[in-house]
Amino acid sequence: MAIALFRREEEDRRFLPVETLNMLYNLLTTILIIIFYNRLRQPDEMLMSHFIIVVATFALIYIYTKYPSPGMRLVRMVTQMSLLTYWYPETFEFNRMFPNMDHIFAQAEYTLLGCQPALLFDQIFSNDIWRELFSFGYWAYYPMISVICFWYFFKEPQNVRRCTFIIQCSFFIYYLLFIFLPVAGPQFYFPVIGADVAVAGPYPAIKNYFDLDPNILGHRESAEGFFSALVNIAQASGERPTAAFPSSHIGISTILIILAFKSNRTLGWALTPIYILLCGATVYIKAHYLIDGIAGIISGILLYLLTAALFDRATKNI
Repeated sequence: MAIALFRREEEDRRFLPVETLNMLYNLLTTILIIIFYNRLRQPDEMLMSHFIIVVATFALIYIYTKYPSPGMRLVRMVTQMSLLTYWYPETFEFNRMFPNMDHIFAQAEYTLLGCQPALLFDQIFSNDIWRELFSFGYWAYYPMISVICFWYFFKEPQNVRRCTFIIQCSFFIYYLLFIFLPVAGPQFYFPVIGADVAVAGPYPAIKNYFDLDPNILGHRESAEGFFSALVNIAQASGERPTAAFPSSHIGISTILIILAFKSNRTLGWALTPIYILLCGATVYIKAHYLIDGIAGIISGILLYLLTAALFDRATKNI
């Protein structure tokens, strides 16, 4: 495998689809930084980060032109996919400037279901085994992305550009939606309104609360299990009151399952239990309302169809 990765190949001067998508998203959010410059907390640092990402992207492309190989293409792909962890928290820097909408979704949840599943789910499955299983499912999100991308890179190299385009493009559509739809989710909203109100409402609008107090963290319970502790650490370090509706965790995971079954049914069935745990975990750990999860499944299917069609149309004559 090492020899195959670093064998010299015929140079391909085209941008990888994930590089093109990153550059476009970088441009769009840079425009937003300029528009909201006086309202952002650290606009200069954000602009510098965007510039560094552009420079790093072109640097890797230049290195590839000097040493063209599958390994260098893999480095370029992994770098761009890894930037998703930078773009996600940045959505909060924009959407905190708009009035919070959690009261609408919390009220819709209670009106439709007569309860708040995010408050009840972890009480029904309260023992340590369930907590670890759901925490494992939630933790497995990024490993699932890696598994699918590497699977296509090594097993279906002719389709890896399509695969990574579908994943990356779907992420960016979610991120653009999150910027203009400020829903934080139960883990952030419920501690603000109080436990008694969260149970049955009425659910008050908190307007620009997260803009005025942007460092608030969601409710963290003590974690004794290994994966429970990992989830708590990840959320404490990277989570923000953003991106609740629809659930991109569930949406992207739905896309991953479709890609898995499209390539290899055994792979698809192997990932299915993790997918089910992940879907349940988003509500279990109070990251999402149940309606966020349902919207995640529907949007994931629709985004797969949309992004696959976009890629096929763009490459039809190539």
